[in-house]
Amino acid sequence: MHSPHVADLTCRELVELVTDYLDDALPAPERKRFEAHLAACEGCDRYVEQIRTTVALTRRTAALEDRPEVAALLGAFRDFRRRGER
Repeated sequence: MHSPHVADLTCRELVELVTDYLDDALPAPERKRFEAHLAACEGCDRYVEQIRTTVALTRRTAALEDRPEVAALLGAFRDFRRRGER
């Protein structure tokens, strides 16, 4: 079910608040409205899950780049690309 206005929070407002929600920075009443909207709006629920997944993958990727073997591989790709541009 998708409604543009659920639990007095619009889909657009939810999108604007998603970062604060995922960072656990919403005040309790706002969080309650946010979660009520998620419970009733399948589209927004999917959107929040996609953002949550994107954040998790980005964090894992950043951590991987710090590993010496990955940094060396990335360096090799960058060097290869630079050589190809000449």
